[in-house]
Amino acid sequence: MLILNKQTFKIVVLSIAILSIVNFMSGCSWKASPPKEINNLCKIFHQNNKWYKNSKQASNRWGIPIPVMMAIMHQESRFISSAKPPRTKCLFFFPGPRPSSAFGYSQALDSTWQQYIKHTQNQGADRDDFDDAIDFIGWYCNLSKRKCKISKNDTYNLYLAYHEGHGGFLRKTYNRKPWLKKTAKKVKDQANRYSYQLSQCRYKLNKSNKCFLWPF
Repeated sequence: MLILNKQTFKIVVLSIAILSIVNFMSGCSWKASPPKEINNLCKIFHQNNKWYKNSKQASNRWGIPIPVMMAIMHQESRFISSAKPPRTKCLFFFPGPRPSSAFGYSQALDSTWQQYIKHTQNQGADRDDFDDAIDFIGWYCNLSKRKCKISKNDTYNLYLAYHEGHGGFLRKTYNRKPWLKKTAKKVKDQANRYSYQLSQCRYKLNKSNKCFLWPF
């Protein structure tokens, strides 16, 4: 039987603690790799196990269904944390400035993100953190519900308001953009697919989607 002296025992315990923390951080990372299958919500949540918890918290907070928020994020960034709009072209060749300050999972503009931070007091929020981005989408869609009288389940119009802003939506600027209406229809269809998929795996996610430190 191996007997450890006091100093060796402390080293072993410290090593276990460090390994546990490393495993915890890697399993619960706020910034995760883009999902391999972005059209399957169950596989997205199984690959990034904390995203479901984050999405559920945002849905409970703002009253917007998870499939709606995730479909909007799918359209905006394809779940790439550092996504930015493509640069314009100068003289048909040289890269020019980006068309907007949109950034991150939610493609939120600088000004709108600052409004979100101010209204929610979420001072440490980052657009390249999934939990903050999904909360932002829920917050914005909740504002669309209040300001534009859009149903929380109306993905089509929630996306139009998300893209055009509340003022633009109320002025119906989207009527001059047939391409945007087609995109909003795609987002609606994606939300419907996500909703069906989530109904097939929600129980398992609720049961198994936990991340914790083992006691030592």
